[in-house]
Amino acid sequence: MSTVRAIRGAVQAEANTAEAIDAATKELLTEMLSANTLTAEDFISVIFTVSPDLNAAFPASTARELGFTDVPLICAVEIGVPGSLERTIRIMAHVESGLKKSEINHIYLGGAKVLRRDIAQ
Repeated sequence: MSTVRAIRGAVQAEANTAEAIDAATKELLTEMLSANTLTAEDFISVIFTVSPDLNAAFPASTARELGFTDVPLICAVEIGVPGSLERTIRIMAHVESGLKKSEINHIYLGGAKVLRRDIAQ
């Protein structure tokens, strides 16, 4: 039986360019799909946040390219806390899944591993 689950994740883009934001977003979403045995059809909604220094592209545009065409997507700017990780894309996704909460794989890649050392890949 499927139920609604939330999946978190983050990745650090190499630079504030459309290409770097696109590549980082693809890497993060692809890993979230794979690690949780999901398809874009399983997603209810996705909230993307970016650190204030990323403004060259919308991560949601990349998600649409990956098949998230019928999924409500929104982008926002993360709080600019002094000393926080730069060039960071974060995701909060709501999905339909048969996994238990304890079985959900939250994905933290690259430089964003420091955000959640307890669960980073």
